[in-house]
Amino acid sequence: MRTKDLSLEMEEVRDALARVSAMLLDRIAIDPDDVERGLAGLVLGLVELLRQVLERQAVRRMERGALSDEEIERVGLALMRLEKKVQELAEHFGLDEEDLRIRMGAAS
Repeated sequence: MRTKDLSLEMEEVRDALARVSAMLLDRIAIDPDDVERGLAGLVLGLVELLRQVLERQAVRRMERGALSDEEIERVGLALMRLEKKVQELAEHFGLDEEDLRIRMGAAS
C-alpha cells in the first residue's frame, strides 16, 4: 500500500512539473534591465510551488497516519522555515505574492 501512495505522490509532482515547464517560456521573458529580479521571481515561484506540493503531501500522509509525531514536527518545521526564507528573499528582490504565483490552471 505504501508503494502505491508514493507512486500517487510522485505522479502529482510529475504533473505539477509538467504544467510548470509548459509555462516557463512565458515566465522567462526577463527584462534585460531587471534580470536579477526576474530570475529571482522565477526561481522563488518554482520553490514556492514545490513547497506547496510538499505541504499537501505531508498533510495527506499525516491524515493517513503514515508519519510519526517526530516526523510531523520535522516536516512542519522544515516547511515553515522554507516559507519564511522564500518570503525573505522575495522581499529582498522587491517581489510580492503575485510575482511568485505560478498559475497552474487555464487562463481566466
